[in-house]
Amino acid sequence: MDFSIPQQTQDFLGAVREFVEKELYPFERRDHARGFKALLPELARIREDVKKRGWWLPQISKEHGGLGLSLVEHGLLSAELGRTPLGHYCFNCQAPDAGNMEILIQFGTPEQQKTFLDPLLRGDIRSCFAMTEPEHAGSNPVWMSTTAVKDGDDYVINGHKWYTSSAEGASFTVVMAVTDPNQDPHFRASMILVPLDNPGYTLVRNIGVMGDAGEDWASHGEVRFENCRVPQSNLLGGEGMGFAIAQERLGPGRIHHCMRWIGICERSFEIMCAHAAKREVAPGVPLGTRQMVQQWIADSRAEINAARLMVLHAAWCIEQHGAKEAREEISLIKFTVANTMQRVVDRAVQCLGGYGVTDDAVFSHFYRHERPARIYDGPDEVHKQSVAKRILKRHGITIKSGANQ
Repeated sequence: MDFSIPQQTQDFLGAVREFVEKELYPFERRDHARGFKALLPELARIREDVKKRGWWLPQISKEHGGLGLSLVEHGLLSAELGRTPLGHYCFNCQAPDAGNMEILIQFGTPEQQKTFLDPLLRGDIRSCFAMTEPEHAGSNPVWMSTTAVKDGDDYVINGHKWYTSSAEGASFTVVMAVTDPNQDPHFRASMILVPLDNPGYTLVRNIGVMGDAGEDWASHGEVRFENCRVPQSNLLGGEGMGFAIAQERLGPGRIHHCMRWIGICERSFEIMCAHAAKREVAPGVPLGTRQMVQQWIADSRAEINAARLMVLHAAWCIEQHGAKEAREEISLIKFTVANTMQRVVDRAVQCLGGYGVTDDAVFSHFYRHERPARIYDGPDEVHKQSVAKRILKRHGITIKSGANQ
């Protein structure tokens, strides 16, 4: 493995960091005070600037109008963009659109790509992804009640979803629905493209997350499909391929998320260190002279460095061997980096004291919207169990699915 970063890449990352600090940090307080939707005209200007600089769609191949970064390179970029909640959005590599772009490129028909993918790549529209259901445990993704039944040339979809992130303002969703309940659980569901002007679709509400319901892209929706009729040509991939396609999306997506979390760690760490150096606990006595604060700084630096290397190793494994062969590394980084982020942000809040818990600081956003990192895309406990089973199998112990002592 060679994790050396070419000078050209270092220069690029440095330019992006300068751009993020100069152009995006000032928007954070305005985002909290005015709401995301009020910032859209100004953010549109910044997105156009990103296009002109040639930084648009960093995760997408040049063939489809992107920057064509490798998974490792995009991981490094994600760490820079993750320093602010607005970074990925301004580069059009934000979830859930980034994942939807990838699966449409890989599995979409020419007509689907023309209708859904091309305007998404241009940034003219947004999308969302409807999978999780409030009636069923998200830790068991094959258990769902949403159905898509054939009727003539159409599918008729009925179901209830939530945490359909960025549903407000989206033009279409990729919905996971059971198309054959008699199949093996992993082959029952399919992905279907649903335009959101469909009369059978309803955005019930934006879900409040620790007091913040958000709006537009920065939100999580509860949605319903009630006799929602779409043509069968809107099927993505083949029938019963829903979970196979989801797995294709998850591996690279977790690299993006984990490196974004590294960016959050780095931003929090820098704020903590700057505060420790400047804040005085008595005349002429900086906060950083206190051993406990020094321990927070040392522990955070070690944990961030370790987490970063784990993610880069996982990205390298995916590039070399594919997501299936790298599934252990992918699970390891998911819970390791999420917990690292939570610890680092919490130390930074503690270091800044009263200011740290105000909405004047960026930490309130990190606390609300990044605590779910230990839950979505599989809770920590599921990933740990999965990793342990694979390790124990190499030692001669096979644990059947569902066995839990």
